[in-house]
Amino acid sequence: MILSDSAIRSAMQQGRIVIRPFDPECLGTNSYDVHLGRYLSVYRTGALDAAKPNPAREFRIPSQGFVLVPGQLYLGVTEEYTETHGYVPFLEGKSSVGRLGIDIHSTAGKGDEGFCNHWTLEMSVKLPVRIYAGMPVGQLIYFEISGRVERSYGHKRSAKYRRLSSHPTPSRMYLNFAGQRRRRTRHPARVDP
Repeated sequence: MILSDSAIRSAMQQGRIVIRPFDPECLGTNSYDVHLGRYLSVYRTGALDAAKPNPAREFRIPSQGFVLVPGQLYLGVTEEYTETHGYVPFLEGKSSVGRLGIDIHSTAGKGDEGFCNHWTLEMSVKLPVRIYAGMPVGQLIYFEISGRVERSYGHKRSAKYRRLSSHPTPSRMYLNFAGQRRRRTRHPARVDP
């Protein structure tokens, strides 16, 4: 079940949803509008490697805006810091942004219960588009959870994006490979004679 505007307000009063900064005008019927933060990042190399850290170059979006071009992945960030306790947040692009041909996420639209941070956006475009810091870019939708959460995101050892940052965070997939190596070392493959 999706939370309505009054349910989102109630959850905020209880501290189960945190949105900073919060603007009542951005609260929709069943969502909250989030805005593009000041920073973008682009990867420095053409070919990325999932098993290694990939260097990225970060820059501030100038006041006159910045033109995104097709064929380039941009990492953006939401202006808003959010916390979600007892709900599952989903981030979707606003329809006005979609109608400009801007995708704000490739695969990471669902957040986890217990996620407390700014959202990194995986942005791409169909046509060149000038964007601006502070523009509405997406909307958060909150779903109720059925059942007890045993371990929220903030308490999972495998959670790779817990460190608070108002800057875009590049992929940390390489940490999965390090974890696989540790597991294989502790539990070597059995060879039958």
